[in-house]
Amino acid sequence: MSEKTAISPATHPAPPARFSHGVRKGNILQVAGQVGYLPAAEGQPPTVAGPTLREQTLRTLENVRSVLEAGGAGWDDVVMIRVYLTDTAHFAEMNEIYNAYFEEHLKEFPEAPSARTTVYVGLPAGLLVEIDALAVLG
Repeated sequence: MSEKTAISPATHPAPPARFSHGVRKGNILQVAGQVGYLPAAEGQPPTVAGPTLREQTLRTLENVRSVLEAGGAGWDDVVMIRVYLTDTAHFAEMNEIYNAYFEEHLKEFPEAPSARTTVYVGLPAGLLVEIDALAVLG
């Protein structure tokens, strides 16, 4: 049996409950739902990247990427992404931001994008989007 390892980049604030930002077991890496918090400043509460969907989505994707990298993975290893939005009216705008981000970050594998699910949820005040990812390495 392979060991289960918690992944927590130094730039991420501590989770608000008992969970890890990511967990790797064997060649599977699950990234917990990430939100648009800026990199953590020592001793300071988390700060949201900005009030707009664009600011939060781009920061959230970068936060997912940093967990992937800390776990030895990258976007090319991701097989499933889940996007959680607080407002159904944000779907089209989020798709534009998402598509542009991955056009830039996945130039090598444009014909095989990850699977994706989008759902609508309630998030803490001020947060508009949360994203998690499942990666398979090697």
